[in-house]
Order: sequence, then C-alpha cells, then structure tokens
Amino acid sequence: MVHAVVGAQYGDEGKGKMVDYFAVQAQMVIRYQGGGNAGHTIVNDYGKFALHLVPSGIFNPDTVCVLGAGVVVHPGNLVKELHALQQGGIRTDKLVISERAHLVMPYHIWQDEYEESLRSEQVGTTKQGIGPAYQDKIGRFGVQVGEMRDEARFRARIESAFEAKLRREPALASYGTLDAMVEELMAARKVLLPHIKDTIPLVREAVESNQYVLLEGQLGLMRDVDWGIYPFVTSSNPVAGATSTGAGIPPTAITRVTGITKAYTTAVGSGPFPTMLEDANGIFLQEKGQEFGATTGRRRTCGWLDLPTLRYGAWLNGYTELALMKMDVLSQLDQIGICVAYELDGERFDSPPPAYLLERVTPVYEYLPGWSEDLSDCRSFEELPARAQNFVAFIESKVGVPIRYVSVGPDRKQTIVR
Repeated sequence: MVHAVVGAQYGDEGKGKMVDYFAVQAQMVIRYQGGGNAGHTIVNDYGKFALHLVPSGIFNPDTVCVLGAGVVVHPGNLVKELHALQQGGIRTDKLVISERAHLVMPYHIWQDEYEESLRSEQVGTTKQGIGPAYQDKIGRFGVQVGEMRDEARFRARIESAFEAKLRREPALASYGTLDAMVEELMAARKVLLPHIKDTIPLVREAVESNQYVLLEGQLGLMRDVDWGIYPFVTSSNPVAGATSTGAGIPPTAITRVTGITKAYTTAVGSGPFPTMLEDANGIFLQEKGQEFGATTGRRRTCGWLDLPTLRYGAWLNGYTELALMKMDVLSQLDQIGICVAYELDGERFDSPPPAYLLERVTPVYEYLPGWSEDLSDCRSFEELPARAQNFVAFIESKVGVPIRYVSVGPDRKQTIVR
C-alpha cells in the first residue's frame, strides 16, 4: 500500500506526529518535496524532536527513510540533524538520499536574504535558501546530490556554480567566499556519501512487493505554489498530486491519502488568513497550543477552523480520510467558531479564491458549544464529551470526508482511531 500524508491547511498541522504514528507499521517513508524550511515536531518514547529534513519514520529502526528527488537538501543542516538524532539514540543508517535531489548551496541562503530585503511586500520566507534552490533547479543551474560522489568533479561544479551565481546576482559577492563554501560542503560530503543512492530500485521493489510505503510532505495546501495563497507560498507543491513525482512512484500506486488538519487554523508568515483571531480566543489558542514554529521559533497566528479550505483540499488532494489534530487545545472554550464559507461583494465562496481576492473576504461563521473537560487521557471516541463528538461530526458533514483520527495530545499514544 502507498499512503500519502498531506497538510490540509497552511502547514504546521501535525503531519510529523501522524507520520511517526503510521511509520510504526511502514517499511518505507519517503519525503517527497520541500526542504528544511519547516519542521515536524515529534514526541514519542525517545523524547521530543524537531525534524526539518529527515523523514519522520526515522524513529522506527526497521523503516527505510528516503529523501526523494523532489526535495532540496542543505547538506550541512542535514548533517547536524543526523548528529542530533544519533545523540538521542536514534539509528540513522537507513536514511537514503536520492541522487536526483538538489542541493541547497550556501549562496542560496544569501540570495534568500538579499531578495527578501528587496521585496515591497515580504512573503515571509524562512531564509533557508529553499526558494532560490528551486529557482536554480527549474532554471537548470542546480547541483544534484549525486554529483557529490566524484570529489574532483564536485569541487569543479561548486566553483563553476558559484561563479555563474555571481554573474547573475553580483550583490552576493559580499556575503561569503568560495573557499569557505567548499570547506563546508566537503565536510558534509564525507558524512552524507554513504546515504546517496539511486532510489528508484529501492522504491520500486517496495511498491511491487506490496510493502507499506508512506509519503510525507512539508507545509500544506495553502502554501502550494500553484494552489495556495500565491505569492505567499513555498516554492514546491505539497499537494497529493506531487507525491508521485517527488517520490518516484506512479500515481496509480497511491491508494490512500490522509489530510492533516488542526481543530483550528494557524499560519506563519505573510498573506491572507480569513479566520485570524486578534482577540482573547486567538491568544488562548496560541498559548495553550504552544504555537511556535519548529524551524524559526516564530509565533504562529491562530484562527478558527476554515471549512472552505478543507473542502478545497478534499477535491485537490482526494482525501480518503482526515486526521483532526490538537482537539485537546479547544477545551475550556465556551463556544467554538467554524468558518463555513466566505462572502465578498455579495458573492458567497465555498472554497478559497486566489490570494488577491481572499485578502478581502469576510468569513461566515457558525458557532458550536464548547466543552470544559480535559481530553488528553481519552483513548476512544466514545470517551470524548458529547460536545466534542458533535464538533467532529459537524466537520465531517460539511467536508464530506471521514475523520478517522483525532489527536488529543502531542504523544504518539494520544491518538484516537475511529
């Protein structure tokens, strides 16, 4: 079985926890897009970890973890992440990096910082070099991970790529030197070399032998470069349709798609956010939910759950099921808002329009009664208070997708299966 796990909102939905949960049974986990610009926070028996590049299946010692061709890899940061996992007692020998993945070079980070400073309206980049790395990939200036294998050729490629970058972006000359860049990349090369492989034979064997293959993305639908709130988006496609190309799997092999959504909505960075709360409820969700980015530490803005976004994703991603995260955070609220539609200039929208219109919409809310009970010890749906059960049923009825998982805490064990 090939199972894709995708973000149904703006990222930070809790994908890492659910991939960690599913990976207990998975033989292979493949990260199919993105880079280190977003983090997955995972709490399990090993402790608490923030993963940025390594697939969340790394905690299962029998799971092969693949960084697919659709990923952009910062080699130095990946080495640091592997070292942190090893210090935590986690085996990393089953990590495989596609030879076709692209490198995030030091000058990509410089370019990210420089270009963001020039924008009249900042897009909220994490300045991790992800956008510039994808620019170079599409522009055919990129350097693939597999090129690290031949040391002499790799040195020559670094030099020629650096010179070509400075010809296109002369302002970057003051950000760093070629010698320092070569030293950094060569140090990372020594650590990563054993992990670099042609992943197609591994992935094909896993799929054809009917192993459980899990596909893990980064960020969410509303940050997709085509279908999100452009230009306040990432530089790749987190949607389910991109799992095939990024992982190297035929689309007909993917039979299960789990959309991950919080019981409310959060966003980091710039761009329209229709259900944003700037009152006591927003502060409550932010503080109780510990809404801080795993990569940047930036405070996440909070708002009520946005059903137009979930319906939008139900079509674009083809969810076979949903996982509803952080239900426990809603406890103690007297009433809970749910956005059921938008209105703009007298017109009703049941799914998100482009960002230039979305920034002007007014959310249409329905309010459900809240509950006071602590949900963190609930282990079955029947143990949830009636009002919490009604909240779940309301979402299902409006979106048309079954909610199979309800998360009531950060730990792997705090997951209700319906």
